[in-house]
Amino acid sequence: MEEKKSNGFAIASLVLGIVAIVFSFIGLSIPFGLIIGIVGIVLGVVAKKKNPTGMATAGLVLSIIGTVLCALIFIACAACVGAIGSAAGSLY
Repeated sequence: MEEKKSNGFAIASLVLGIVAIVFSFIGLSIPFGLIIGIVGIVLGVVAKKKNPTGMATAGLVLSIIGTVLCALIFIACAACVGAIGSAAGSLY
């Protein structure tokens, strides 16, 4: 009988990718979402090199999506704050 090895890096990457996506939607994209997403990407790459499974690929993809989503939401929020500041400055 073959023993099934669990890949801890793949599981951690998958969990961190999901957490990064959740953090982007609840407004914690900076600094938590980006940091967690980047750590998830690193763990996903290590897991893919160590034992290329579907879970490692899913963790890597979710971490990339979470990181990009957090970055886009941060840029959009910064642009909105800048636009509000510009509009408020033009009133005086």
